[in-house]
Amino acid sequence: MSDSTLQETAKPGHNSGTTLTLDQSHKNYETAQSVLPGGTTRATIKRTPVPIYMSHSEGAYLHDVDGNRYLDFVGNYTAAIHGSLFPPVAEALKRQLDLGTCYANPTEWEIKLAGVLADRIPAVDKVRFMNSGTEAILFAVKAARAYTGKSAIAKLEGAYHGGYDWVEVSESSTPENWGEGDPVSTPYYEGMPRSVLEDTVVLPVNDVENSRRILEANADRLACIIVDIMPSRAGLIRLRPDYIGMLHEVTKAHGIVLISDEVLNFRYSYHGISHAFGLKPDLISFGKVIGGGLPIGAVGGSNEVMSVFDSSQGAPKLKQGGTFAANPLSMVAGYTSMQYLTPEVFDHLNALGDQVRTGIAMIARDLDLQLCASGGGSIFRLHLLAEEPTGYRAAWTPPKAETLMKEIASGLLTRGYMIPSDSSACCSVPMTDDDIGSFLSALRDVLTNMPDAKARIEASVAERAT
Repeated sequence: MSDSTLQETAKPGHNSGTTLTLDQSHKNYETAQSVLPGGTTRATIKRTPVPIYMSHSEGAYLHDVDGNRYLDFVGNYTAAIHGSLFPPVAEALKRQLDLGTCYANPTEWEIKLAGVLADRIPAVDKVRFMNSGTEAILFAVKAARAYTGKSAIAKLEGAYHGGYDWVEVSESSTPENWGEGDPVSTPYYEGMPRSVLEDTVVLPVNDVENSRRILEANADRLACIIVDIMPSRAGLIRLRPDYIGMLHEVTKAHGIVLISDEVLNFRYSYHGISHAFGLKPDLISFGKVIGGGLPIGAVGGSNEVMSVFDSSQGAPKLKQGGTFAANPLSMVAGYTSMQYLTPEVFDHLNALGDQVRTGIAMIARDLDLQLCASGGGSIFRLHLLAEEPTGYRAAWTPPKAETLMKEIASGLLTRGYMIPSDSSACCSVPMTDDDIGSFLSALRDVLTNMPDAKARIEASVAERAT
């Protein structure tokens, strides 16, 4: 296989011909390596074998610079809930461009978008805007510290919460370093300060009694517990009701701020994922879908905790600013997008997700493969396992499984379907039942034609067990 061509049979109606040619992407990548470290500017860019450079998009489809077309299940990592180039958002942005792109002053649009979030989400009284999901997490943690006067935090093993040191602890733990008993606080990068590791308490996912014990032992120093109810990188595992109940009991008993990270999973329902699962957080972090395709982040929560941001009577407990925070383009795009995310639209999205997960279960049964899909709502993730995992360590992907997942994603890509090989895939509003049906047919075709699929998957499961 050459650097610029993936050999596979393409699906008619998506990519034409028998190969996926990436000649222009290959040229672009060669040029990029002279000005960008490693040739890209995002760690999440996949090389297949080179990054695929896009030229334009339409609805649920992406078009690359070599003329290939893909049904997009990446959705810019779940942010593109309306697909690409959603016409109402595009028109609203064109109008705003004639008026200005950013000022050092507020606009009415931030009031409107904040109002949408406060109206929809019972846990939200006030909202503060930032520029990204990472910033939203960062300021939620800082708000908890400012409110409680304590510095340490607790998080779930394997959970991703953006690029802030404390929440990166144990994000990528492996059997070599995660410890035999309670999760060990492991560094995410070389040189991570020891103090960060010491001030981050790591919890085993869905292990109620051990998590309770760990939290009780550290309660006097914990400012917050941050959780994603369905953490993507930890395997897209849903927190069990009894685990959520334990979080409520411990946080209320010890005055610990409970933060719900909904940067990714706000798309779960009209009122967000915490409301759907009965979690009652003090703060919620938002991003991705609330921006209508533009950069955004936000923190929302109770009047009491959000008061740490209040500068109307003098210096606040927590100073938060940002040159582009609440810029009118992001506010206009977010507000417009949210108007079209109605309860009926969420029903449509979640039905598509159910169709995918049910279809994957049928494929696994028909082909007698150890394959399943975790997730909920409009998000799903493939696992080379017979049953959906319930904890991070069960969901962790060993090398053989990682190789197979990349091979599956590559086979889908050449047939015109783009999914991430190592994180969650998602449906978007423009997708139809027929789109999902064709995707499932392509997945069945990939697995059927994969050499020794059953034996190789079984070998990856055995590797995981050791």
